[in-house]
Amino acid sequence: MIETDVTLRLATIADAQRIAALFTEEGYPAGASAVETRLARFDGPDSPVIVADHDGEILGFIAVHVVPRFEHDDSFVRIVALVVDAAVRDRGIGRVLMAEAERIGRERSAAFVEITAGHHRPAARHLYDSLGYDANLTAYLRKRL
Repeated sequence: MIETDVTLRLATIADAQRIAALFTEEGYPAGASAVETRLARFDGPDSPVIVADHDGEILGFIAVHVVPRFEHDDSFVRIVALVVDAAVRDRGIGRVLMAEAERIGRERSAAFVEITAGHHRPAARHLYDSLGYDANLTAYLRKRL
């Protein structure tokens, strides 16, 4: 299978179980009911969740959020989740999902797309680097509440 064998579509509540399994496999345990709640929060043109479907099986998903900027008269796209089934990685599905996020950004006249990738995920960082994402721009600070 190659990336052209997948169909991209908006996630539905019926996809919650599979998305939860993918998220759990990635190290973020989640049940179907939690994913259903999250899908409800991401139900709109500014926050789509897109799945990569191959013959009825979800092989990956991406959740994005279009964020308006206050300091400029534009917006940016924030990728808040990207997971591809470990069994089908290196087959281009992550690239297809990233291209969809970029398409959404262009459609919304966004200035850029951003994503966070931990140092403990070298394969993900390699993907983003190969797509032209610049890790040298990191100015990410966090405080737990």
